[in-house]
Amino acid sequence: MASGETNTTHSPEQLSALLDDLGIRYETDVPIGKQMTWYGVGGLAQALAHPAGVAQLSALIARCHEQGVPVNILGSGANLLIRDEGVSGVVIKLDDPSFSQLKIEGTKITVGAGMDLFKLVLECAKAGLAGLAHVAGIPASVGGAIRMNAGGAFGDIGSTVHKVHVMAENGQVYCRDRDDLVFGYRTTNIVAPYILDVEFDMDEADPQDIARRVKEIFLYKKNTQPMAENSAGCAFKNPSVVVPGHEPEGDDSPPPPTQRVSAGKLIDEAGLKGHRIGGAEVSQRHANFIFTHPNCTAADVLALMDHVQQTVLDHSGVALQREVVVWP
Repeated sequence: MASGETNTTHSPEQLSALLDDLGIRYETDVPIGKQMTWYGVGGLAQALAHPAGVAQLSALIARCHEQGVPVNILGSGANLLIRDEGVSGVVIKLDDPSFSQLKIEGTKITVGAGMDLFKLVLECAKAGLAGLAHVAGIPASVGGAIRMNAGGAFGDIGSTVHKVHVMAENGQVYCRDRDDLVFGYRTTNIVAPYILDVEFDMDEADPQDIARRVKEIFLYKKNTQPMAENSAGCAFKNPSVVVPGHEPEGDDSPPPPTQRVSAGKLIDEAGLKGHRIGGAEVSQRHANFIFTHPNCTAADVLALMDHVQQTVLDHSGVALQREVVVWP
C-alpha cells in the first residue's frame, strides 16, 4: 500500500525531526530490499517507522501528507520489488502488536492489517471457522492481501470480507462495508491508501475438516510452485483475452466475450523457462515465477520482466501486466 508520489525531497535531518517530534520509533537507511522482501534485492528505505498504534499512525500519516513526504506501507514483502535506488520518505511497518490483533465473535473475525495471512488461516481452522482455507500458502500480510484481493485457483480473499477499516491521507479513519466493496481479479475499489483492519464473515465447520483442506491446498501449491526459491510469487497477472472465434467484426460490434488465460502458460509457450538476465531467472517449475540468484539486483529482475513482457507480446500478441508491485 502506498500514498501518492511526490517530487519533494526531504533530508535525513528533516525526516528525523518529524519522527522525533511524534515520538515514533524509527531507523534510517534500512536495507529493506535485501532484508525484508522475498526477492532479497533492492535498495534502502530512507526512514523505516514503527508506529505504536492507530493514533501514532494517524499523526504520522497526517504530518507526512501536510509536508509532502512520500509514505509507503511495508507488509510481508512477498509481492514487492524495491528498486536499487531505494525508497525516499517514510516506509511504515505495522509490526506493533496492536496491528495484528485477532478478535473472534461468533462467526465474525476481526483482524489487524499487520497480521500474517497464513497465521490467520491457521487460527481460523483452529477455531472451526471456514472461509479462508482457499488462500492457504499465499504469502502476504492481511492488509496487502485485501489491497490486491489475493487469491488463486481456489478463490480469492474478498469473498469473505464483511467490512474494512481504512485511513485516508489526512489520517482520518472510516469504514467500508460489504455493500459498497467490490473485489475483482487482483483489484478492489478501496481507494483509501491505508488499510487498518478487516472483518470476515465465516461459516462454522469441523476444525479437522478445515485443517485437512488447508493442508491439501498448501501441498498443491508446494508441488506446483517454486516456494523454496527467492521469488515474489506470480510475476504477472493472468491476462483476459477474447474467446477464440468471437473476435469483433467491426467497430460497431458488441464487446466480445473474454476469458482469463494462464500467464505462466504463455511464458512457457514463448520458450522462456530458465531464461536468465544477470541474477534473475524464470523458474523451470512455474514460468510465472521469477527468482533471484546471489548477487542479483533489482535492475536484473526488472530487465527480465521487461524481456518476458516483450517476448510474450511478440509470440502471442498478449500484453502481460505485472502483478509484482515495484517501489518507487
